[in-house]
Amino acid sequence: MEPTKQTIVLVDDDRNILTSVQMTLEAEGFIVRTYTDGESALHGLSSRPADLAVLDIKMPRMDGMELLQRLRARSQLPVIFLSSKDEEVDQLMGLRLGADDYITKPFSQRLLLERIRALLRRNEVSRSEAAGISPTGTMVRGALSLDETRHQCLWHGRDIQLTVTEFLLVKALAARPGLVKSRDQLIDAAYGENIYVDDRTIDSHIKRVRKKFRQVDDAFNQIETLYGIGYRYKEE
Repeated sequence: MEPTKQTIVLVDDDRNILTSVQMTLEAEGFIVRTYTDGESALHGLSSRPADLAVLDIKMPRMDGMELLQRLRARSQLPVIFLSSKDEEVDQLMGLRLGADDYITKPFSQRLLLERIRALLRRNEVSRSEAAGISPTGTMVRGALSLDETRHQCLWHGRDIQLTVTEFLLVKALAARPGLVKSRDQLIDAAYGENIYVDDRTIDSHIKRVRKKFRQVDDAFNQIETLYGIGYRYKEE
C-alpha cells in the first residue's frame, strides 16, 4: 500500500512563483493546490483541508496576514510565510500571529522544500511521538499538561491552542523545569538541527505562547526570560 501523499497549499499572486514551486513540489511527491489571493485560499481550505500552507504576505483581496488570522481562529495548520528582505516588520508580525516559519524572497526552491519537510516532520513528531514521557503520552508539570499524541496543551484543565512550533517550544522548556534553555537550543528543539533561524523568531514565538496562556490565566508567569541567556520553565 502506497503512503498517503501530503497536500501543500501555495498562495501567491505571482503566477510564475506558483508554477515553478508547484512543479518542484509535485516532482517530490506532494499534492499541490494553488491560489492567487487570500480570499480564494480561505474558501478552498475551508472545504478541502491541507497538511501545510505557504503564504505570501502581500496579495490582493485578502493579504497573508489576514488570511493567517482567519486560519488561526479555527486551525493550527502549519504555515510558512514568504516575505521580501525589506519586510522585517511583516516577518515578526507574521510570527506573532502564529506563522511557524518564514523565508525571504528571492528564495531557493530547495531551501523551501527543506523547510516544508522539516515543518511536516515536526508536526508529525508533535502529534505521534511519545518517547521520554509517560505511557499515556502525556507530560504533566503542575497545572500544565501536554498530550503529544493528541497535540493538546492544557493549563489548569483549559485548552491552549498552540501551533506545532509553539507546542514544541513549550515541550522543550517544560521537559526540564528550572533548566535554562538558550535560544539556539530552542531553535534545535522546534526547528531541528542545521536549520538557520534568527534569534528574534524564538522571541516572537515565546511572546505569542505567553499571550495564549494569559488569555486563560492572566497570572501565568511560568516561562521566564533570562536576558542575554535564554528562557526557562519555572519549577512549581
